[in-house]
Amino acid sequence: MRTHLLIPLLALATMNAYAADKPASPKTALVIHGGAGFVPKDSISDEDRREYHAALNRALDAGNKVLGSGGSALDAVTAAIVVMEESPMFNAGKGAVFNAKGGHELDASIMEGHTRRAGAVAGVTTVRNPIKLARTVMEQSPHVMLAGAGAEAFADTHPEIERVPNNWFDTDKRRKQLEKAQQEEAAKGKREARTSDGDAPTYFGTVGAVALDAQGHIAAATSTGGMTNKKWGRVGDSPIIGAGTWADSRCGVSGTGWGEFYIRNAVAHDICARVAYRGDSLQAAAEEVVNKIVPAAGGDGGAIALDSDGNIAMPFNSGSMFRGWIKPDGSRGTAIHEEEASAEATRRR
Repeated sequence: MRTHLLIPLLALATMNAYAADKPASPKTALVIHGGAGFVPKDSISDEDRREYHAALNRALDAGNKVLGSGGSALDAVTAAIVVMEESPMFNAGKGAVFNAKGGHELDASIMEGHTRRAGAVAGVTTVRNPIKLARTVMEQSPHVMLAGAGAEAFADTHPEIERVPNNWFDTDKRRKQLEKAQQEEAAKGKREARTSDGDAPTYFGTVGAVALDAQGHIAAATSTGGMTNKKWGRVGDSPIIGAGTWADSRCGVSGTGWGEFYIRNAVAHDICARVAYRGDSLQAAAEEVVNKIVPAAGGDGGAIALDSDGNIAMPFNSGSMFRGWIKPDGSRGTAIHEEEASAEATRRR
């Protein structure tokens, strides 16, 4: 009788020992944004709202598919950004805003945290997916940033980079925004006015992604069409490493906001520096920089941040930020306005 009792007890002990020795499943995480700014709820139709959430979820799906199969954070952020560049809902790729001459100039950057490799392009006009060219600069050139005609010439040497005519990026929505901005500029009699990137005066439709892969590596990427009615080849923070994009071994950030102030305050790097050098939590660091440093300087916007433990921060000071996330526990959500965060937190678990 005792022997019969000992056998199941020994089996149970063996199973418990195996469970204790078994390594925990690698954790992955992903956070994305489609721009921050003041976008009143009533300025978005129900149809557009559904499409914004659907586009954010498609981007999450693309990045998470890479992470779920053991792929790299670099591949994950690339995949997520490409989806948003292909969506006319955001100010990147197909939905890019118009410059003052009625054309499009696109910027993008990408960075791999554990290697500090980075690549960026600014002012490109015929590259369908600028994030792919930024990554090619990182991987297949000795440089970090290429701009304008030089970036286009570099793209000429890489046939895998798809090219399109500049008017491929046109959308009726963005053209109406340009017309409105130029009418307002003329009415004010100013040589240059700060103008809208979206449905309201301060919407920055930049897209971004930060990912943590199963190897514990972080990557960040950002892509944008810039500001409506921009002049003189203006370049914002999105393609500037340390301003709009940053990744190191423990932290990654993609920003979205009034680029001039993100450049002046090295926003993306500052968030991660506070984590690295002061030991701030990711949330505390991101909140301090986005909601105190940037507004004190006169700017506004938001950022997404992710650390090596899978913690996610998404601060913004502009009333709204199009965003989506998948946490290490698998929970996910998408949101636009502040009060939606909790309501959307259980979407598509």
